[in-house]
Amino acid sequence: MNQKEFESVINLPANIRYEYFIKKVVDSEEVWGLYENGWSVTEDDKGNKLLPFWPKKEFSEYCATDGWEIYSSKSMDLYEFIDDFLPNLKKEGFKPSIFLNNADSAVLEVDILIEDLKTELEKY
Repeated sequence: MNQKEFESVINLPANIRYEYFIKKVVDSEEVWGLYENGWSVTEDDKGNKLLPFWPKKEFSEYCATDGWEIYSSKSMDLYEFIDDFLPNLKKEGFKPSIFLNNADSAVLEVDILIEDLKTELEKY
């Protein structure tokens, strides 16, 4: 990915970045997060615990700032993400924060994310 493409995608509205995330992770069959003895976690202004995920390594690295400098980008298999990781995330009371750009992200219920990923997978 060149710098121009990176900058145009990172600056899209959260809902469009979410659509990009769904297509890219299904295409690559991997999801990216920030990891250092556990996954990076944040909160929204309502106190909901959020776990951020990105479609590509470059985007996760871009967000390794403001206390997340010690975290490294780590990928996860898409099917493991859907079948194991997301259901556990739901049990623990976390919400996925999709494609954070250091300003905002798409925050949604785990079940909606799973449904959207499975719908996209059916197209392949």
